[in-house]
Amino acid sequence: MFDAFSRKVATADTSGKFIGGSDLDELKKFISLGNRRLDAANFIASNSSCIVSDAVSGIVCENSGLTEPGGSIYTNRKMAACLRDGDIVLRYITYAVLAGDASVLNDRCLNGLKETYAALGVPTASVGRAVGIMKAAAVAFVNNTASQRKMTVTEGDCSDLATEVAGYFDTVLKSIS
Repeated sequence: MFDAFSRKVATADTSGKFIGGSDLDELKKFISLGNRRLDAANFIASNSSCIVSDAVSGIVCENSGLTEPGGSIYTNRKMAACLRDGDIVLRYITYAVLAGDASVLNDRCLNGLKETYAALGVPTASVGRAVGIMKAAAVAFVNNTASQRKMTVTEGDCSDLATEVAGYFDTVLKSIS
């Protein structure tokens, strides 16, 4: 598990080089975006219950068979597990945003997730759709364009950070498909 600094140091050490040039520029950019990164993590964490519940509600609205007898989230226990899993994925994405690196997401959350869902008979298409809905909501929060949920933010353009956040969700989607 690395953060942006650890990854640069480990890469430089492996190749027997000093950190400099473009690596140093990337770390300077990471530092300059620090407050925006903290704002993004705060937005996602502060609204996590809304993001996850909206995503699960969305997949249920799109496929009402999920909550019927025999459906993937028919019982309260299965619904609670679905909400819990969404919350866990979102929490690790928040950690990745803070670290500026997806390794915590890959190592602690996604490793074996597809196989676990397959063993439990959870349709990955539904999981993927819920992750897609969470992605759209999280990106809206990072860009501070989420309707009726605006927060005071650090001034500046967050499009690069929004792209980074979207990339973490794409990593989740890749791991379960």
